[in-house]
Amino acid sequence: MKKGILSTIAVTCFTLLNAQTSITPEVLKQLEGSYTSTPTEKALRNAISNVGIQKMAVNQENAGAKDKNFSIEVKNTGITDQKSSGRCWLFTGLNILRGRAMKKLGTKDFVLSQCYLFFYDQLEKSNLFLQGIIDTRKQPIDSEMVRWLFQHPLSDGGTYTGVADLAAKYGVVPADIMPETYVSNSTSEFCGHLKRKLREFGITLREKSEAGMNEKQLQVLKVEQLGTVYRMLVMAYGVPPTQFTWKDRTYTPQEFYKTYCIDEGEDLCNDYVMLMNDPSRPYNKVYEIDYDRHVYDGHNWLYVNLPIEDLKSIAIASLKDSCQMYFSCDVGKFLDRSVGIADINNFDYGSLLGTTFGMNKKQRIETFDSGSTHAMTLMAVDLDNEGNVRKWKVENSWGSDSGQNGYIIMTDEWFREYMFRVVANRRYCPVSILEMLKQKPVRLPAWDPMFTPEE
Repeated sequence: MKKGILSTIAVTCFTLLNAQTSITPEVLKQLEGSYTSTPTEKALRNAISNVGIQKMAVNQENAGAKDKNFSIEVKNTGITDQKSSGRCWLFTGLNILRGRAMKKLGTKDFVLSQCYLFFYDQLEKSNLFLQGIIDTRKQPIDSEMVRWLFQHPLSDGGTYTGVADLAAKYGVVPADIMPETYVSNSTSEFCGHLKRKLREFGITLREKSEAGMNEKQLQVLKVEQLGTVYRMLVMAYGVPPTQFTWKDRTYTPQEFYKTYCIDEGEDLCNDYVMLMNDPSRPYNKVYEIDYDRHVYDGHNWLYVNLPIEDLKSIAIASLKDSCQMYFSCDVGKFLDRSVGIADINNFDYGSLLGTTFGMNKKQRIETFDSGSTHAMTLMAVDLDNEGNVRKWKVENSWGSDSGQNGYIIMTDEWFREYMFRVVANRRYCPVSILEMLKQKPVRLPAWDPMFTPEE
């Protein structure tokens, strides 16, 4: 075959391949022809560019007054405000604990210090990262685990197990003993500096390992590094008290926690069950996410994956017994913040943009389009005469000026689509579900979609 013919064939093949994989002039012309500008389209473009998509997508057919009455409601303990921080998980956990403390103290005005426990959260997460670097020192720096560690040295987000482990280890203190600081109310800048320092320490540990340091020597070096971290935390959040006087009695934080926040012998991890609704994985199985914890020697996020109806039944049983629950969801989806209503019919994005959004919950999880992003306190449910759920209510931590005076009302349809986690006392779980906890957990990697910490 002649050289010219070969060249022609090669060019033709390249053109065909290019047409199938790239936006060629021909493809672009086809795309341009698919859009027909009309006066209505122009008006929509003008409105969207000046007002924004969400305001333009408000579904007026769904904008009527909402029923705010609930058949089952646990009395709240007051609205708190996490401000510009990712500490919803901590506020939610402490809000549940302070409700217990208020009963024992006989007071209606009491808040636990979020700043105190967050100090130790950041210290423990720093140790978790540095020890992780030591544990993986033999792996290449571009291995998936090492890359993940350096990408996520720490965050201000978290989960229920973080609250349970931290409170059990360090106790709690009243808010006036260690009050909020500017940095605790706006964590991103300081967290950025701390993460940069931890990455530097991590590189140092790997270099020292390569130079011949053994594990014991590396851990001595790690403690020295944590001394720097501790000082940085003190500068940002203050000095955490080891004991304090409150109402004419002296306590350690651990004594205060055991006296007012838990019952004798109670264990906030082992006495409670983490429940998940993740339709992307088989139900009725137990899963554990690696490194999804706050304390190196603490508990990973370990959960039973259940159908939504089973999870709802447990939540209703808990609320009927006046027991609030740690709850988390994908709060940003279809939430009308101005009125505090989460409803899948709040916004009609499809009609506005001339398309449809058809992924189900399973597909949204698998494609990282949806996940657990925010923790709140589940406090109420509204049932009809047949026992069917109409709506739910949560106590939020965005201040009393947000939503329904600090609360969010969720339709049951929204709950099904965007609720992920509930933590319930074992006594509200059927025996069949408790038996599932005897399974050997399916171990999931740290980069699993469900790792996402609540913020």
